[in-house]
Amino acid sequence: MQSDFRNKNVLIIGMARSGIAAAEALLKLDCTVTVNDSKPEQKLEGLEPIKGKCFFELGCKPDGLLDGKDLIVISPSVPPYIPALEEARRRNIPVLTEIELGYRLCEGVPVAITGTNGKTTTTSLTGQMFRDAGRKNYVVGNIGIPYTAYALEATPEHTMVTEISSYQLQCIEQFHPRVAAMLNITPDHLDRHGGMEGYIEAKRRIFMNQTTDDFAVLNYDDPTVRAMAEQIKAKTVFFSRKEELKEGVFVKDGELIFKYGAVSAVVCRIEDIYIKGPHNLENAMAATAVAMLMGISAQSCAYTLKNFRGVEHRIETVDTVNGVTFINDSKGTNPDSTEKAIQTMTAPTVLLLGGYDKGGSFDELIGCYTDNIRYTVVLGATKDKIIKALNDAGVKEYTAADTFEEAVMAAYKAAKPGWNVLLSPACASWDMFADFEQRGRVFKEIVKRIKENEAAVKN
Repeated sequence: MQSDFRNKNVLIIGMARSGIAAAEALLKLDCTVTVNDSKPEQKLEGLEPIKGKCFFELGCKPDGLLDGKDLIVISPSVPPYIPALEEARRRNIPVLTEIELGYRLCEGVPVAITGTNGKTTTTSLTGQMFRDAGRKNYVVGNIGIPYTAYALEATPEHTMVTEISSYQLQCIEQFHPRVAAMLNITPDHLDRHGGMEGYIEAKRRIFMNQTTDDFAVLNYDDPTVRAMAEQIKAKTVFFSRKEELKEGVFVKDGELIFKYGAVSAVVCRIEDIYIKGPHNLENAMAATAVAMLMGISAQSCAYTLKNFRGVEHRIETVDTVNGVTFINDSKGTNPDSTEKAIQTMTAPTVLLLGGYDKGGSFDELIGCYTDNIRYTVVLGATKDKIIKALNDAGVKEYTAADTFEEAVMAAYKAAKPGWNVLLSPACASWDMFADFEQRGRVFKEIVKRIKENEAAVKN
């Protein structure tokens, strides 16, 4: 209820996009807002909408800022158990995540999508299905648009199509999606969650507030995800790329089938789905399940599947220079995601690998190299760790780079006409960039410069 938050004295910790959006929403409810971040103001972007409206406490820790506060709101990047938050809880000051705040302020009906890989594509595809069907919706969450950005605008007729990460799920309290989808589970963010069990438990929280009136969409082909059905109150709807199911979303005779309750429909032929690859087929299945469980027709879903072009930074073809095709998969922030990108490569490829270390292993990724991976350029904080994995696997065709631009240039020089240069780092970006989006944009800028320089040489 919006009235529960009106006129509160609020501290917001973390001034990235979600923190700024939370501040804007709370200001509209006549709250007194103090914003905090360990970074100084000159290193933060996007603060203009809240300048002169909030109290700025930037470039410092939040420890001394709790006095008089009615509520603490934290951004996803803020660990939930830092000393200041533990002290807030001792004082009985509520601590909410930005997505929890958005949910409580919002009248729209959430559907939520999580998993290790495929979240952004599936969420974007689902949102497009709603738009193509003429259904009011906002696409929000971990996709880069904070929930609070539209929380006050949404009506009960709106669906909040939400990408939600393990960081965001870690501290939800009331967040209750009508349909929740779990795409897959592979090791990721182990540094934050203290290991695989903690990571799985955070992901599983997406179902915690669902009832028997709700739906849980699960990947039947992933044993960890399939096993979650035993602990879920919601009605379970599986999807499978590998098996024909009695009920759920599956493939039969080259067709995508939806079958649940009284509804049984051929959605479309698999070959007609625009986004290609086994992983995208799974994403298409999950999106179809979510959309059809929310009342969207098979015909409308088929239209979207045939026309949806994918998302930026996910196996995105950037340009071709002297016969070398550059592919931006900056969204590949863990080994499993990069493995999926590798599987889509149909030409010899130079792989750009490395970045911030999230605590995972690269051994299985290197072991999954196809014959098309001809050369690897290694960079970032994980450089030495990846080099060890390459050496242990007997991979000799690689080099290391100190800077991102140096890495891209080395990859271009190693590639031959007809080859690909694939940026799919299998790591987060935080050692060099603010996020994977900035990394992807810089990659595209470097490719543009390479093309311009090559053209100048020819002229």
